[in-house]
Amino acid sequence: MRIAVVGATGLVGKVILQVLAERNFPVTELIPVASEKSIGKKVEFKGVEYSIVGMQQAITLKPQIAIFSAGGSTSLEWAPKFSEAGITVIDNSSAWRMDPTKKLVVPEINASELTKTDKIIANPNCSTIQLVMALAPLHKKYVLKRVVVSTYQSVTGTGVKAVNQLENEYQGIKGEMAYKYQIHRNAIPQCDVFEANGYTKEEMKLVREPLKILGDSSIHFTATAVRIPVVGGHSESVNIEFKDDFTESDIRTLLSQTPGVKVQDNVDTFTYPMPMFAEGKDEVFVGRIRRDYSQPNSLNMWIVSDNLRKGAATNAIQIAEYLVSNKLV
Repeated sequence: MRIAVVGATGLVGKVILQVLAERNFPVTELIPVASEKSIGKKVEFKGVEYSIVGMQQAITLKPQIAIFSAGGSTSLEWAPKFSEAGITVIDNSSAWRMDPTKKLVVPEINASELTKTDKIIANPNCSTIQLVMALAPLHKKYVLKRVVVSTYQSVTGTGVKAVNQLENEYQGIKGEMAYKYQIHRNAIPQCDVFEANGYTKEEMKLVREPLKILGDSSIHFTATAVRIPVVGGHSESVNIEFKDDFTESDIRTLLSQTPGVKVQDNVDTFTYPMPMFAEGKDEVFVGRIRRDYSQPNSLNMWIVSDNLRKGAATNAIQIAEYLVSNKLV
């Protein structure tokens, strides 16, 4: 099982290598791929050093699976070339997510849709993944009508440049800016660029992607995405209106029984999800579950997950695991 990791030197690429090792994915040969300036450099995987190669060489080495985490323009250019060579691409960028010919997959929800003919598979946005992990079981039982989500997103979602900016500002050092404003001691109500409708790309991903994953275009989503000075993961305040009524205890039980979801919800012991506890973990943590008394059949909850793991690397590797275990590659 030859696996290429495209963008192996990036923030997510490094986590992909880490998670592949942790989960004992059956890698017989690792092919780390990065930009031309990194070709020939070394990365370590399970105690063995591997040399970074370029895109074309990676194709000639014929991996069965290539996990891309190198940005949308790179994916648009190279994913088709890999797939034409018979390589199954799992892509972390936004390039293919809303393409009607490509599957947008969270394995716990819709991996069963995958077939051998799916040669480019889209990994959803990090904020979308943690959101739908909690929403999918609730939609099956109570039917979602409307979802209002406000995110509080880690600087790691922007990349290493943003992490460096926060660290520099924390230490009082002037340096390269990933954001238009300082992020230390601040909250920036802009994640990604603005679209013509006044919403950011990140906000519109949270509107569009869940509909595709859940397979139901009748649900109304709206979102506000905010960048905050944390590194452990993304947090989301979610307000949900259901078609059918519920009890809070049933919601907790249902989510507790959902693979990949962990309920942390006890106000008596001040137990609720926080990025500092989610960092380095693969679960999606849900808490502050409470009825919204301003509206019938409505609920508030708080969702936290490590955006580099379940929000990116782990979800992609779970897709790869499904492909291998079901002999789809």
